[in-house]
Amino acid sequence: MKVTKTEDFDRRDLDWYIDKFVQLIVFFAGISAIIFIIGIFVFITMEGLGFLFEDFTFREFFLSPFWEPSDEDAPEYGILALIAGTASVTGLAMIVAIPFSLGAAIYIGEFATGKVRETLKVLVELLAAIPSVVWGFIGLSIMNPLIIDLFDVPVGLNVLNAGIILGLMAAPIMTSIAEDALKAVPDRYREAAEALGATRWQVIFKTVLPAAKNGLLGAVLLGVGRGFGETMAVLMATGHAVNIPGSLFDPVRALTATIAAELGETAVGSPHYQALFTIGIFLFIITFLINLTADLIVRGIRKG
Repeated sequence: MKVTKTEDFDRRDLDWYIDKFVQLIVFFAGISAIIFIIGIFVFITMEGLGFLFEDFTFREFFLSPFWEPSDEDAPEYGILALIAGTASVTGLAMIVAIPFSLGAAIYIGEFATGKVRETLKVLVELLAAIPSVVWGFIGLSIMNPLIIDLFDVPVGLNVLNAGIILGLMAAPIMTSIAEDALKAVPDRYREAAEALGATRWQVIFKTVLPAAKNGLLGAVLLGVGRGFGETMAVLMATGHAVNIPGSLFDPVRALTATIAAELGETAVGSPHYQALFTIGIFLFIITFLINLTADLIVRGIRKG
């Protein structure tokens, strides 16, 4: 019997099976990030469940400034000072990073052209690729003596040091996202403003920035998430002292730095070990909510 062209096209040959196989690979690669996130959350939750059901009290854990898990007589698991240290460093980092990142994004997106723009974008990406431990060495070796000499303080490892370092670390990713938000503003907005006689700066401040405000807010929130989740640089630049800061020159300890410094020295399964994983659960939830909010904001501006 003669085979028609339609029957020939419907035949499942080797190419059809290869196509289906590649589709499966792409599908599993796409959902792998979700699977890994769920797996990480399940793991840290299982490790911290013992503390949550036996030694956890909301009042002590969140409202006490005393973190003394190694005390044999009366161990205390208060993370208020750790939260204050993390928040102070992250807040100062945003004060440093927002002007730098927005200024760089405005220049790259609105003023730079040709090779200058491409070179600056590559440099921003290279800054984002610098390992956090290198930034920590900069804070320890350069910023520490500089702060001591400039401000006449006994120790240069403090909120100011960590805030500056963390701000410089967060600025590249904030710059990239902010520049994307500015590029998403239609050119007709700029042309309409210029047709009404607006200057270049008036176009930027009165038209472009208001139109890109959701994307810029998303960039800031992603920077905040980076600040909350950073470990090595904060561990090396803060002074690592359990303390509620009263000034920029006080040493503090961050939540992530506490986990990194103490987890390797605790007995597996002990209340101290489980308390550290409970801090990990808290950090996971906070950073997840921050990044989810930023992602929803960025998605909203793209749809708009």
